[in-house]
Amino acid sequence: MLRFEVSVEDLLRSRFALSPAMDLCFLLRSLAGEDRPLPRAWATRLLPAFERLRRESELNAALALHSPQSGPNFVAPPPRGLSQTWADDLAMIRATPLEAARHEIATNATGPSARDPRVRAVLDSTDAVSRIAEAMDQAWHELLATDWPQLRAICERDVVHRVGVIGEHGWATAIESLHPSIAWQAGGIEIGHFPQVGTVRLAGDGLLLIPSVFVANIAAHLEDPWPRTLIYPARGTAALWGEQESVPRPDALTALVGRARARLLLALDAPASTSHLARSLAMAPGAVGDHLAILRGAGLLVRARSGRSVLYRRTPLGEALVAGLG
Repeated sequence: MLRFEVSVEDLLRSRFALSPAMDLCFLLRSLAGEDRPLPRAWATRLLPAFERLRRESELNAALALHSPQSGPNFVAPPPRGLSQTWADDLAMIRATPLEAARHEIATNATGPSARDPRVRAVLDSTDAVSRIAEAMDQAWHELLATDWPQLRAICERDVVHRVGVIGEHGWATAIESLHPSIAWQAGGIEIGHFPQVGTVRLAGDGLLLIPSVFVANIAAHLEDPWPRTLIYPARGTAALWGEQESVPRPDALTALVGRARARLLLALDAPASTSHLARSLAMAPGAVGDHLAILRGAGLLVRARSGRSVLYRRTPLGEALVAGLG
């Protein structure tokens, strides 16, 4: 079990962030068969490009840095906030000092793949950082960039939902909702999913919380230069992966209000803006706006301003309709 000792100061400093580089690393591990298997449609679409990159780029050197329990920090640097982009991550990767990279390579690149002569030549080279960064950039653009707007929208909506839970029920409920193995006990966060790690004091620095569409279960960063971090599965990934047993069946609702409006009603299990809905459902923003206006006029949705965004949520009538017909 892993336990975080949490003070009031820690709660004040805890925050959310997004990490494109972290999700890229999880995706690469899945494609390499080292993590959560991808849905068949995703694997069929991405595996040919992944295998070609392994042959034609230095991607195998980047993969050799990962072990089942950990990976190097410099290919997935700590994100600064919710606006983090792949360009931000790539700049930080390229700025890694060679000595810091070599220390991490020596610590992590210990498996059979690291002994491949071609891989070893990259890891031992004086330009290892730039070569690995270039391979990661190629992987990003060929494997993840096209889908990232939709995936990012899912993560952003997750954060909106968690912040709402904090406002309505407090931090303890929000933390426990991240994963079934998490419990708030005696002033600390206990995570039963981990083996016996022990107690980690946050020491007033707070906890960094990162939603991910690819993480298999729940992951943690406990060592510098990362802040103490929990990476958890974002809400909405079940529908993305086609796990229909875990999401409502929209057949009856579709017959009543139409397919597009049924999708929007089902997607609004947490408040979301027009742009978030458009990206996460791969719909045109104008069409989303038109459908939301009709649903709102029918009394199924309400809207409220939150900062610079307008968020839509289901009314009790909308909730009852989804529960009864979905």
